Amino acid sequence: MKRIVIALAVALCLGIAGVVPAGAGAFRVGEAIYVCGCGAKCPCDEVALKGGKCTCGKDLVKAKVTGVGKGKVVVMVEGKERTFKTVGKYACACEGCNCKTVSQAAGKCVCGKEMKEAKR
Repeated sequence: MKRIVIALAVALCLGIAGVVPAGAGAFRVGEAIYVCGCGAKCPCDEVALKGGKCTCGKDLVKAKVTGVGKGKVVVMVEGKERTFKTVGKYACACEGCNCKTVSQAAGKCVCGKEMKEAKR
C-alpha cells in the first residue's frame, strides 16, 4: 500500500513538472502559443493561446514553449529564444473563453474585447 501511494505521488509530480501556473493559465513545454512578434523592446509583452492581434496592433506570432518558470515562459520564436511574463497587468475579460491572453499593456485581447486589469 505504501509503495502504491509513493508511486502515485511520484507520477503526479512528474505529470505536473512541465506546468507552471500563469497569470492566465498554464503553459507546457512543447506546446504552441502566440506571442508579440515586435521584439524584446515592445512594452506589451503579450502571450495568448490563440492567434490574433496584439495590444500594440501587430499580429501575434506562433511560438513553441521551450521552458517555464515562476512568472515567465521561454519560447522559440523565429529562431530565437525569448522570455515573456506570464503574469500580466491585463488579462482577457471574456467569460468561458480560453484564449488566456496576458499583456503588460491595456487594449483588446485576441477575442476582440477589452482586457481587464489583472487581479494581483
